[in-house]
Amino acid sequence: MSTRALYIGLMSGTSVDAVDAVLVDLASPAPSLVAAHSHPIADELRSAILKLCSGDVAGLPALGETHIALGEVFAQASLSLLKLADIAAEEVVAIGSHGQTIWHEPNGDKPFTLQIGDANTLAERTGITTVSDFRGRDMAAGGQGAPLAPLLHQHLFTSARTSRAIINIGGISNITFLNPATPPFAFDSGPGNVLMDGWIAQHRGRKFDENGSWASEGVVHRALIAMLRQDPFFSKGAPKSTGRELFNSAWLETKLELLDEPVAPVDVQATLAQLTIQSLVSALQEHGDPEEIYVCGGGAHNRTLMEGLANALATRTVGTTEALGIHPDWVEAIAFAWLAKQTLDGRAMETSGFTGARAPVVLGAIYQR
Repeated sequence: MSTRALYIGLMSGTSVDAVDAVLVDLASPAPSLVAAHSHPIADELRSAILKLCSGDVAGLPALGETHIALGEVFAQASLSLLKLADIAAEEVVAIGSHGQTIWHEPNGDKPFTLQIGDANTLAERTGITTVSDFRGRDMAAGGQGAPLAPLLHQHLFTSARTSRAIINIGGISNITFLNPATPPFAFDSGPGNVLMDGWIAQHRGRKFDENGSWASEGVVHRALIAMLRQDPFFSKGAPKSTGRELFNSAWLETKLELLDEPVAPVDVQATLAQLTIQSLVSALQEHGDPEEIYVCGGGAHNRTLMEGLANALATRTVGTTEALGIHPDWVEAIAFAWLAKQTLDGRAMETSGFTGARAPVVLGAIYQR
């Protein structure tokens, strides 16, 4: 009789470039990665998602159709993962699906967060119990609804001897502070790749700046970086979270228009990379200057970002979560597989240090197989 407890985790982040799918064994406290798969999102669907993320009026039919279409893609990603691993759907306990955030409004009069990627479709197509909508209950309990991956960071990466920071650089960056002497806390620090991705798409027709190569060719524009850093989000206290609702192409264009001179596109890219670096470094230094810093997410592959962080934090250990046993590409997807298990176990999660929730609550809605 198998002693494994297999779960699938699905993550589609702010960059909307692919669905990260992982199969993990959660029979032990530390997740064991069985298989991983990056499932593409077709350009037409990606465009539809980004249109919804823009906040422009798209109409309910467009919202509904995109919601279902993405649910189908999540199902395809899960089934492709199982085929790769040669595992039957019946062997999987549950899928944890983060969904695709299209709007995140934690500070309004009626705070809400909206993720699409229909969990009904996902459960029906795969025949696997699905857990989704993790963020909504946290917001109902007074939290920001994000970030939630720090729950896994705390579970896996805490050291009894050394202060650590786990940085996730996706479209948006977030930092988890793990100090053995103080309670853990986390927050979104600002843009990760989202502005750079948008700028290179506009000027080079590419989805992202591979290795940060284009940014490395430019020069940081001092007036522009100073203006970008003045946004109130950077000085706001935690808990805080953000997304494309704030950091988007319109936000950047507004700043560029205020300058007295045009900036070469390559220098804008270099400045955007520096914005990510500076906002992370400032947050680290403001909150205890941890001894060890480990990066996960797509930004871990951006040499310009990684070298910038290493240079600015020269007296600290700077690496990726691979040094702690988990490849940086799969940390977030593993987090939602792990969270699915916590939901099925009925375990209330303490998120006050991450999201500001008033009390622990069970996260997620369950769609039975």
